[in-house]
Amino acid sequence: MFFRSPKRTCTALHHQIISPADGKIVVIEEIEHAEYFDDKRIQISIFMSPTNVHINRYPMSGVVTYNKYHKGKYLVAWHPKSSEENERHSIVIKNNHIQILVRQIAGAMAKRIVNYAKIGMRVEQGKEMGFIKFGSRVDVLLPVGTPLNVRLNQLVKGGITVLANIDTVEKLKQVSVSENKISG
Repeated sequence: MFFRSPKRTCTALHHQIISPADGKIVVIEEIEHAEYFDDKRIQISIFMSPTNVHINRYPMSGVVTYNKYHKGKYLVAWHPKSSEENERHSIVIKNNHIQILVRQIAGAMAKRIVNYAKIGMRVEQGKEMGFIKFGSRVDVLLPVGTPLNVRLNQLVKGGITVLANIDTVEKLKQVSVSENKISG
């Protein structure tokens, strides 16, 4: 039951970010991120219970530009400090529009994270990224201003549920650049 990998067909469009995990949205907040971006990000955290599918999927297609494993504690996955203090594995995926960070976090029961990503590897949205034994949590960090399609306490399915649309972020950047040219 724990390590099942149901066949799922990702139908998201190239400008959409999909859920990397099955579970429940337990955090949506703006955070100050220092591990890679060194700026503010929107964090979406998905809690995976022991009964959820434990396979994690790439939330978008692109190239892996960062890949780091961090040793740490095993606080319960819904604890606010678990994102920074627990054992975790972070990757950054970059495509033509955006860079996002995906963080697999081990919880009190989970003692093993498996991640298949390598720096420079081209990844495909919806394909297997790895898994966390016995559940835990997956965070997705998006640019501030990214329009979200999910809400707190919503149940999501990995490879299926659309978390956000990135085409709107690109349009906002273009408007901001053109406003600066007009005023400057």
